[in-house]
Amino acid sequence: MEKIYARTKGLRPDVVSGFCPGCMHSTVIKLIGEVLEEMNQMDNAVAVLGIGCCGLHMEYMSYDNVTAPHGRACAVATGIKRANSKSLVYTYQGDGDFASIGLGESVSAANRGENITVIFINNGIYGMTGGQMAPTTLLGMKASTAPKGRIAEEHGYPMHMCEILNQLTAPYYLERTSCNTPQNVLKTRKAIKKAFQNQLDGKGFSMVEIVTSCPTNWGLDTMKSLDYLNEKMLTEYPLGVIRDNG
Repeated sequence: MEKIYARTKGLRPDVVSGFCPGCMHSTVIKLIGEVLEEMNQMDNAVAVLGIGCCGLHMEYMSYDNVTAPHGRACAVATGIKRANSKSLVYTYQGDGDFASIGLGESVSAANRGENITVIFINNGIYGMTGGQMAPTTLLGMKASTAPKGRIAEEHGYPMHMCEILNQLTAPYYLERTSCNTPQNVLKTRKAIKKAFQNQLDGKGFSMVEIVTSCPTNWGLDTMKSLDYLNEKMLTEYPLGVIRDNG
């Protein structure tokens, strides 16, 4: 019988995903592996992983990776890319790593137009470290450090990283996607491939922001967390291409 679908070589064949049920990290890292395999870039790829759930990526991927100090993934990726410009270098970061402690490094790399790719996972909360409020936490959304919910007067407003980086001159490609439906999974795969191709073509900084769910820290089951993502997260963070200079 002809095999029409197989596990991507971008994932280790001997490891089963340990992400929480309903978490979309496993879907995203599968898509990255499929894209790298399709583009014949696995031997050329270097992943720079953020801290927390994003760092668990190392347990499953079958190609080169390094874990950066918290918030410094874009700086580490910049160093790797400048040292070996032919490598395909991407960061895999959560909202805390990319938009909070790493905000300065993230904006600076984008502002310089570094020829790297950022895969930014936005689930509105700190996943592994205890469910603290993140820069992307929605107004009214509860967190361990905001038990009454995010209050604008006290905590400020949710940060929209695609739109923030869109104020800069240098970024080449910015898109926000999700994995909440089969159609959007395919769109996310296409966006990741485009971002990687931009880098191979030397076009500069690309970012794919992927809005995902975190059932564990949202305190919801998998189906209700999907409803919350559709009804709340995607209202705050609408999907689409923010910038494409191609």
